[in-house]
Parts: sequence; structure tokens; C-alpha cells
Amino acid sequence: MNPKVLIVMGSDSDCPVMEETAKILEQFAIPYEMRIASAHRTPQKTAALVEGAADRGIQVIIAAAGLAAHLPGVVAAGTILPVIGVPMGGGPLNGVDALYAIVQMPGGIPVATTAIGKAGAKNAALLAAQILALGDAELSGKLLAYRQQMATEVEAKDRKLQERR
Repeated sequence: MNPKVLIVMGSDSDCPVMEETAKILEQFAIPYEMRIASAHRTPQKTAALVEGAADRGIQVIIAAAGLAAHLPGVVAAGTILPVIGVPMGGGPLNGVDALYAIVQMPGGIPVATTAIGKAGAKNAALLAAQILALGDAELSGKLLAYRQQMATEVEAKDRKLQERR
């Protein structure tokens, strides 16, 4: 099956965090492509990857980057596909610099921005699934079941806590 989501990251050091994105997409049976391309070190590769994304069946792009975090913005500048930016932690500002770089896109070139690190990587996958579910009733049902499962787990944890008191 052709991938519907492109996960692109600036460095292989981002892989452990972005594996969280892949796990969620796999849970929902959403095919994806995962690539390493740098806005600064491989700009031509990045542009080609983005320019050909829609032709490969990609419907949503998730771009992860740290420090200056230009990758999500560069990706968004090259496509009209929805782009979700995931700021990576680390560096002297623990990812806050990446968060600011991704969230402060100029008007006209939007990038949806998630939290820093693993929580953001998971939420990027869930947001991509929600976007894809707009035209996919089966996926929409899976998302509703996922939410219900989370609620059930919280209730079970609360019951367990109350039993200990």
C-alpha cells in the first residue's frame, strides 16, 4: 500500500523520538514513509522529497527538527499538503528554540506544531490520523475507539486508586 504520511527528520538522532510517531501510525494501519533530509545539509534532496510527495500518495507530512528547526517550514514552503512540525528536545534550550522556530511561521505558510519530544511525536501521528479520517469512516471509527480506550484506562486507574484508600 502506498504511504499516506511522510515522516521526515533532519537527523538520525531524531529517530528514537519519531519512532513514537511510527508506532501510532502502525496502530491505526496508516502506511507511512520515514526519511532523513536536512533543510541545511541536503536542501535539494529535501525539496525533491517534498515536491514529489503528493504524486506518491502522501496526504500529510510530519517534519521533526531541533535547534533552529527550519525543516518543517522549508517543507511547508514546498507543498500545499498539511505539515505538522515536531520540535525535538535537546540543545542549550532543551527544545524551546525548536518550538519557537516551528510555531512562529509567517502568515501564509502554516505548520501545525506539537509539543516538544515524544508527546509531540505521538500527537503528530494522531493529528495526521484525524486529518486522514475526514475522508475515511473506518479510520474515524478507530480514532473514536482509541479515545474510548484511553477513557476506560483512566477510569480503571481511578478505581484502583480509590480501592487503595
